[in-house]
Amino acid sequence: MIALLHNMRIFLIYGVQIYRYVLLAYFLLSWLPGGYQSSLGQFLIRVCEPFVGLFRPYIPNIGMISLAGMVAFLSLRFVEIGIDGIFRTLIQLVR
Repeated sequence: MIALLHNMRIFLIYGVQIYRYVLLAYFLLSWLPGGYQSSLGQFLIRVCEPFVGLFRPYIPNIGMISLAGMVAFLSLRFVEIGIDGIFRTLIQLVR
């Protein structure tokens, strides 16, 4: 049971980390002219925009800069910390 919880913890944390790297690529692609017109850009829009779009109505823009992406990126880190804490607690309870 402990091994299953540990493996689930690792799987979820790695999944969140991979998504954070995908978000980083999405943000960096915005600096390239025509970056979102490529097939990679279209894929990143389909994968990242629904999550970043959750924050857009609540986070104001500063001029032409949207802070929603930074908040989304940081929120994934908090989710990662939460997953780690929950699974560590569950593992301690099972022991």
